[in-house]
Amino acid sequence: MEFVMEQDKIKVEKDGETKEYDVLFTFDCEDTLKSYIGYTDHSMKNGRKNIFVSAFDPFNVEGILEDITDPKELDMINDVLMKIDEEANR
Repeated sequence: MEFVMEQDKIKVEKDGETKEYDVLFTFDCEDTLKSYIGYTDHSMKNGRKNIFVSAFDPFNVEGILEDITDPKELDMINDVLMKIDEEANR
């Protein structure tokens, strides 16, 4: 997926369609040597906001978002999301 990041928004082009999302967070992971971005369109599923997370190159704001398919990466991202949720509910 191609993307363009502007301030706290991200425009993602997939299959010829462009959608705009709000950026929730970014973080780097020393274990994977990758940067990640969390973003949302504010849609809901099962009473929770849909949050999408992709890997990206922070030095290329007009680049490619990478889908995350590795189970270890998915577990790490799930842990990060749980920590963010815990901090938000304090």
